[in-house]
Amino acid sequence: MFYRPTDGHPLPHNPFNAIVTPRPIGWISTRGKDGHDNLAPYSFFNAVAYEPPQVMFASTTNKKDRHFGKDTVANIDETGVFCVNIVAFDMRDQMNKTSGSFDAEVDEFDQAGLERSECETIPCARVAMAPAALECRLTQIITLKGDANVAVFGEVTGVHMRDDTIRDGRFDVTTFTPLARLGYRDYCTVSDLFELTRPDDK
Repeated sequence: MFYRPTDGHPLPHNPFNAIVTPRPIGWISTRGKDGHDNLAPYSFFNAVAYEPPQVMFASTTNKKDRHFGKDTVANIDETGVFCVNIVAFDMRDQMNKTSGSFDAEVDEFDQAGLERSECETIPCARVAMAPAALECRLTQIITLKGDANVAVFGEVTGVHMRDDTIRDGRFDVTTFTPLARLGYRDYCTVSDLFELTRPDDK
């Protein structure tokens, strides 16, 4: 089948985000100017550069009481910092709890029963038991086409890795089973790895 997104699609549910899968989940923590911590998951998330290391995530929903549509993006715009927490399979229920639509003053760390730690290079909290966390300083916010679409880019200024995730000098994702987003309400995990050598590798 073929369809043009401008004309809609003939299926019961939009297939677009089921096609672009799996997507890593950026569990983004921020702190507002008022000191309130915020935590929310974003599946339009990825790393975008090595040197300097940079990441991005996109927000696609609108919260009418905040500029830029979401507490997360509004906080980043105000403070210039955020932290990306990596989600392990055993944290799936807590991650899901933080995806709810809460008032700006609600602390999602408390709502999900999560322990927090302070970041080292930025004034922000992180998920203490996340397998890894990336402390970031904002580089740019880009308003995308559409009613509520915003992309946030940041430079990584600090990297946390839980000690048990490091094996033989490598960050080993099989030690914690990363959670990834599929389409609809579906998720998947990473547990099996295989290696390919590029033609130019020596």
